Amino acid sequence: MILIVDDIVANIIALKKTLELHNIDVDTAESGEEALKKILKINYSLIIMDVQMPGLDGFEVVKILSGNKKTKDIPVIFLSAINIEKKYIFKGYETGAVDYITKPVDSDLLILKVKTFIKIYDQQNELKVMKDLLSKEIAIRTEAQDNLEMKIIERTKELVLKNEELEFKNHELQQFSWVVSHDLNEPIRKIQIFIGILKDLYLKDNPKAIDYVNRTMKSAERMQTLISDLLAYSRLSSKVVLEKTDLNIVLQEVLSDFDYQIENKNAVVKICDLPVIDSIPSQLRQVFQNLIGNALKFSGNVAIPTIEISSELILTKDFEGQASPEGKFCRITISDNGIGFDEIYLDRIFVIFQSLNDRSIYEGTGIGLAISKKIMEKHNGLITAKSQLGKGASFILVLPLQHDIQNN
Repeated sequence: MILIVDDIVANIIALKKTLELHNIDVDTAESGEEALKKILKINYSLIIMDVQMPGLDGFEVVKILSGNKKTKDIPVIFLSAINIEKKYIFKGYETGAVDYITKPVDSDLLILKVKTFIKIYDQQNELKVMKDLLSKEIAIRTEAQDNLEMKIIERTKELVLKNEELEFKNHELQQFSWVVSHDLNEPIRKIQIFIGILKDLYLKDNPKAIDYVNRTMKSAERMQTLISDLLAYSRLSSKVVLEKTDLNIVLQEVLSDFDYQIENKNAVVKICDLPVIDSIPSQLRQVFQNLIGNALKFSGNVAIPTIEISSELILTKDFEGQASPEGKFCRITISDNGIGFDEIYLDRIFVIFQSLNDRSIYEGTGIGLAISKKIMEKHNGLITAKSQLGKGASFILVLPLQHDIQNN
């Protein structure tokens, strides 16, 4: 349940109806004093607080809540049409609120934020319960007899793993909340602009300062890339319409994008005829872009980096499927002669944020192959790789020619 606090009844009614349309349980209070009394008696997962109220205003209420052990973790969103200056917004965050929204408010965005903070609060409570259970279980098992020690260890390990899993889920929800609640790219863009101005106007005669500035700008660029990749990864869950796709056209577009890198590395790209399939062209374009980009990035010190792209029709959806002109699936292989990797890490390379290489040498976010795997799954396809250290890598894609896309 969430609590709406506002001294204007009309505001409460309007917001209450909006939230109840989305099956969100709502309680109300018409003053800061009434809100405090209710909060001490009822557990709320979120509070939407008006700033300007007679008696205790919103800032004072939140300050009191943040000083109480029982209420300090309840998320509070300030919602105000009057106090919209930056100093009030800053004050709202300083008092402990998780967000400060000025009116007029986008109701869809507000609902999204409310649902997100409710999920985070529920997940945190579940985590606390599991931690309490873990502590009690450990205490009980510690008091057991010597012949039970092995069972104690096994049970404790299970609980620790469960606790870590819950913490990871909680962390994912916090990341999601942050993404949906703030414009991530804008602050980074401003950092880049202002640091560039500092560099050009004030640091021309200070090589050491210029070096620090360049490092900072490089870090900002990496953060922008990470944000873009994360957004791309999250968008893969949305529904889109399939269309007939000539993979030859998709591949040529990707190779055109890599013209400069191919020429700069003196690389050779060998391609064969690819089929026409049902797909989302933009997503398969991203798969080709990730795999060809990696082949160029991890080419190592070979004199002539070589990338070979081959295709054949196969009878079954299997990496070792039998080739046949009557096949209803296609197997596409993208091979290179670069640095390769040890196949014991095969499962790891398709996990988000995982990278097998030194990021100080090979830049990247560790998301590209995770995105590719998710796209292949969304197309009811398969992806794997074969490789040896120093002997290049081959990525194998299996895709149906015709199908209804699976929404994973």
